[in-house]
Amino acid sequence: MPPRVALITLGCDKNTVDSERYLAQLVGHGAEPTDDPADAEIIVVNTCGFIDAAKKESLDAILGAAQLKGEGACRAVVAVGCMVQRHRAELEAELPEVDLFLGAAEMDRLIPELTERGLIGEPIDVHPGDRTYAGELPHVRYLKISEGCDHGCAFCAIPLMRGKHRSFALDDVVREAQLLELQGAREINLVAQDLAHWGGGRDRRDGVRLPRLLDALLAETAVPWFRLLYIYSAGLTPDLLERVARQPRIVPYLDMPIQHGSDAVLRRMRRPERARTIRETVARVRDAIPDVALRTTCIVGFPGETEDDFERLLALLEEVQFERVGAFTYSAQEGTRAAEMPDDVPESLKRERLERLTELQRAITAERYERHIGRTIRAIVDYPAGDDAIAVARTVWQADDIDGVTRLLGEAPAGAIVDAAIEDVVDDYDFRATLVRVVDAPPALMSAPAIARRALPIAGASIGSFGR
Repeated sequence: MPPRVALITLGCDKNTVDSERYLAQLVGHGAEPTDDPADAEIIVVNTCGFIDAAKKESLDAILGAAQLKGEGACRAVVAVGCMVQRHRAELEAELPEVDLFLGAAEMDRLIPELTERGLIGEPIDVHPGDRTYAGELPHVRYLKISEGCDHGCAFCAIPLMRGKHRSFALDDVVREAQLLELQGAREINLVAQDLAHWGGGRDRRDGVRLPRLLDALLAETAVPWFRLLYIYSAGLTPDLLERVARQPRIVPYLDMPIQHGSDAVLRRMRRPERARTIRETVARVRDAIPDVALRTTCIVGFPGETEDDFERLLALLEEVQFERVGAFTYSAQEGTRAAEMPDDVPESLKRERLERLTELQRAITAERYERHIGRTIRAIVDYPAGDDAIAVARTVWQADDIDGVTRLLGEAPAGAIVDAAIEDVVDDYDFRATLVRVVDAPPALMSAPAIARRALPIAGASIGSFGR
């Protein structure tokens, strides 16, 4: 019988992409996916090592899988990803019940290792490309266009886990987008440590940059929505902003991480921006794309952060008025420059400052969202209406899983692009709306063999070319 495999994914959207590639390898060798780890013979935990809370969550997941190995059908536990990349030796010493540890750069070792242990068989004849969907919303997919990072922020361990920045080839990215479209993608979220760094790193010298990649994706697919997640302010060039403003299939949404609003803290963080340049960039973006939604991330409690520094951050957020802000407290990461600084902000003060920032941003988001009441806007349906006749959708300003939802009165299938009349803002971050019309209904999904027949000629890049 083919082995059943459960894949537990933790951390960022880039990990989601990696998990789908792991799952594709396993399915391509006859494994059957299951959502229930208790029913699985192989459990793969894709770990995150970004901050202490993520490491704890990853460790808990590994321990939970190991417990199932002793109690249920599980024959093997595999831990992969960023935390393993950094802490393999310690994990191997402390967790002998885990059968295999693979770092983020060792994706190509999964199949040989499991084959050697007799846990999976030979490749099957038909498999639809190098990605297998592993989430809840098959119409919402993530496309990683580069790996690693060269920025060298003092607090960040990503370069230690993922290595230096490498841009994936334009043709390979386009082929993967085509494959995702064949698998039913209606919204593709482009992800990287810094999207705008694509084509501009040490690995590519041909002058092709992100705007050209967007042109290719638009020309070579019919995916209705592309969303850009995580772009440093320096990458928001006039050329890129012009693409977002002009192309309706690129949703008016940009995620621009600033991390802080005090120049003193930004210098210690080794961030390229300063408060003045952040203000100027936001003004330039909103001038170029009047209806844009801007999201950012901030760290509170960085070493040396004074009350004045924190007040400057709050003042900047109040002035700039980001639509959404993701914030977290600083925690030292081994091997980073910031870890050598004295962590002189008490944890209680970090939490207090985080609460103050969150309360301020809640009010800002509600105010900015209320401006849309009475408008008819474009949205995508994630879940069709149930017995209450309310569907779950997201507007162009709401990214999957992080920005709230739109509670939509009306009937439309999952993946449909609709026009919705905004009636109210509820629970601070959600819209209530009524369906006006279905603009673009999703096509019927192909069978896996049909996808394979169409996808293999255009999606022939090896898994390793994307995952390493």
